[in-house]
Amino acid sequence: MWRAGTVRGAATAAGLHRTWRRSLQVRVVTITLVASSLLVGGFAYLVVHNITDIVLDNARRDVMGRLSDGQEYAAKQLSNHTTPSEQGLKATFESTVNYLAGGDPAQLGGVVVALRAGKFPDVSSATSPQVDVDEILSPELREMVKGGKVADQIRTGDLFNTGQSTKYLIYGSPVPTRFGQVELYYFVPLTRWDQIAAGSRSTVLATGFALVVLLGLLAGLVTRLVVNPVRVAARTAQRLSAGLLDQRMVVNGEDDLAMLAASFNQMATNLQRQIVRLEEMSRLQRRFTSDVSHELRTPLTTVRMAADLIYAERDGFDPAVTRTAELLHAELDRFEDLLTDLLEISRFDAGFAMLDAEPTDLVPVVRRVTDRLESLARRCGTPLRLVVPDAPVIAEVDPRRVERILRNLVGNAVEHGVGKPVEVVLGADETAVAVTVRDHGVGLKPGEEKLVFNRFWRADPSRARQTGGTGLGLSISLEDARLHGGWLEAWGAPGAGAQFRLTLPTRAGDRLTSSPLRLVPADAPDVVTVRWSVDRLAIGPGGREAEPLAEAEPSAGPDAREQGPEALTEPADRAAPPHQPAGPRTPIETGRSEVTR
Repeated sequence: MWRAGTVRGAATAAGLHRTWRRSLQVRVVTITLVASSLLVGGFAYLVVHNITDIVLDNARRDVMGRLSDGQEYAAKQLSNHTTPSEQGLKATFESTVNYLAGGDPAQLGGVVVALRAGKFPDVSSATSPQVDVDEILSPELREMVKGGKVADQIRTGDLFNTGQSTKYLIYGSPVPTRFGQVELYYFVPLTRWDQIAAGSRSTVLATGFALVVLLGLLAGLVTRLVVNPVRVAARTAQRLSAGLLDQRMVVNGEDDLAMLAASFNQMATNLQRQIVRLEEMSRLQRRFTSDVSHELRTPLTTVRMAADLIYAERDGFDPAVTRTAELLHAELDRFEDLLTDLLEISRFDAGFAMLDAEPTDLVPVVRRVTDRLESLARRCGTPLRLVVPDAPVIAEVDPRRVERILRNLVGNAVEHGVGKPVEVVLGADETAVAVTVRDHGVGLKPGEEKLVFNRFWRADPSRARQTGGTGLGLSISLEDARLHGGWLEAWGAPGAGAQFRLTLPTRAGDRLTSSPLRLVPADAPDVVTVRWSVDRLAIGPGGREAEPLAEAEPSAGPDAREQGPEALTEPADRAAPPHQPAGPRTPIETGRSEVTR
């Protein structure tokens, strides 16, 4: 029961917090109510306090007038007595208090008058009506009056035994006589004055509450007048961002909100015009690329046939012609690869690329890629080291596209490995599979991690065009990873080499949250002196693309961003990846040979 109540309380608090964060109207009305409540409450307190003081002052003035008259009258009546033991003194006391009390000793709840001779214990005191005033008459007040001072106090008591306590304003004054000083006390009930103060207090509180409610309603109305157009603008902006470029706001009136709506509509019109123009230019560009690529196929096929014939007979030519035939054959291969890549890019741009996902064991796919690039690795003098699990690694992927991604990554690492080993590692966990390709070449300069996936970008523009590919391989790989809903990421540091990581969901359509392998290698420097970033693309079931991750700070450790977008940094001294690949690994190393890049 206690846990259920706690859960309900937490859910209610979370709901209130969510409403507070999401609703501007709720925040404005709440702040207005709180501020106005504090202001009106403070004002009401001051008003009630002043009213109470005024009522009490009126009561004091009334009692002081009575006390002054009563003192004169009592002194006059007692002036005939010279000693406290005279006969008739008691009768004089009683007649005096009865007169001062109004002559009606049977009245209840009225003014009580008492004469006491505190300095003469043998003299009896007199009270009108006959009640016991000692229960509410404090010793402090008695002592002050005995000392010849006029004093007052407010006390509460039940003088008439009615069962209800009454608040009394008590005034005491010394009365000089020929035989000595006696004390005159007035007990004035404050019931009527309390009723006046209570009525005033209720009126002020009711007025204040009504004012706070009115201010809250006014704040809600004014906020609604302002928030509604903003909400309409937000919904219209969402529709515009969703591709509904014909959405516009309704313009009512000529005030500031109407000006905002008109400006928003003008902005939407300009954006629509620019987007339509850019879409048309993009469509023409894609069509031009596709048409040119297709049109070049026919003459390229003819030239290829002639070049293959010349290349086959090159041994019978002069050395210069033989070299020319070899160059022609090599450049035609590069030209054919370029056309193939351009056609593939045009299919991605047109949105015609389709994913043929099927359960695939990635171990033979990775082995097949390294086997095919082994000859290139030997020519470049770069050993290839493959680390794969002994157990199958099954994932729902398009094997043709995955193989193309790995071929581009491994081939790029071999070409930039400067003769140092290149490691290819395959790992998997319950939700994802990953492949890392690590080289120990010159690495990447600050900011180049974001540029390696751009089309036709080259790390060294001055590098001879005889080496390297078409400049579209990593761009196509990025699009293939995007099509799978996966991540393709890059890390690099000058002199420390580079590492690329491909992460794919085990089941097609799942959204990635982490990777089985680390992006920053374990042998990277403890403090990375360059800033690095990743182009991490994640497409969820709804087809929405995730935001690319922002750059890490220069002090980020080598383990940063291993667990998806929510993990930014990790300890730099961590030696093992967060998830080990399934099963033991088998290292494979190829030979090397001396070839100039």
